[in-house]
Formats: sequence, C-alpha cells, structure tokens
Amino acid sequence: MAAPDRTKAARQFIEAIPFSQALSMKLDEIGEGQATISMPYDAELVGDPASGVIHGGAVSALMDTCGGAAVMSHPDMPVATATIDLRIDYMRAAKPGQSIRAEAACYHVTRSVAFVRATAFDEDADNPVATATGAFTFQRSSNGGTS
Repeated sequence: MAAPDRTKAARQFIEAIPFSQALSMKLDEIGEGQATISMPYDAELVGDPASGVIHGGAVSALMDTCGGAAVMSHPDMPVATATIDLRIDYMRAAKPGQSIRAEAACYHVTRSVAFVRATAFDEDADNPVATATGAFTFQRSSNGGTS
C-alpha cells in the first residue's frame, strides 16, 4: 500500500470514530507512524466549572486517539488497532478557552504491538499539558512488513 493510501486509511479510521466526532477532534497531520490531532475548547468538556479547565478525560481521549492514528499510519500497514495500555502524566491544567493539540509517534513496533509516545499542548507549545506512553495492538494487512 502506498503512503498516501495508508494516510487516507488512517484518516478515515479516525474520522469514523463517533467519540472523536463528539469531541470535535480534527486530524491535522498524519504519516509514517506520526500524527497530530487538535480539539477545540468546548464548555461542554469542562471538568471544573469554577476554573473553566477542560476535563482530564477529554485530554486523555485526545492523546489515545492520536496514538491510534500514529499506529494506523505506520509503514507496516496496520488495518486496525486497539489500545492495550495508556499511561498519562498530567503536567498542568490546560488554559481555559484554548484548543488542545496532541502529537504522537510510534517509537517501536513488534509483530503485533506498537509502542507510542504522545504529548498534549494548549496554545503554549513550549509547556506540555500532558505526556503519555502507550501500547497498541494492531492487525497487519496481508501485505504488511515485518519488524
């Protein structure tokens, strides 16, 4: 499968997830085992009404989805993926009113598991909101490579 086809398949996979749509996630960049997804600020996602800070679960969902997108765009041509494990370290609260962007990259792939690192930022790109490491199982296409 050519790189554009792999990218298209990954984009379709992410855009088809109703939960991602409900959170208004937008796939910004994808390819070669890396992805960037953004999520706009939404008062419906606030976890602390007093401060207006987005709920950590929304940040977690963004990072999880971004990690899955990175796996789906890996050159080994996965056709499906699922999260096995995701560890998130929250560094600080996202600033109220600001969109959040997650960046994820596969750093190691075995025959059936991809290991991913992700970082979430609000509009302060130098100060992460959260970081994550995850393991994602995946099914390869019949043409998939081996690692």
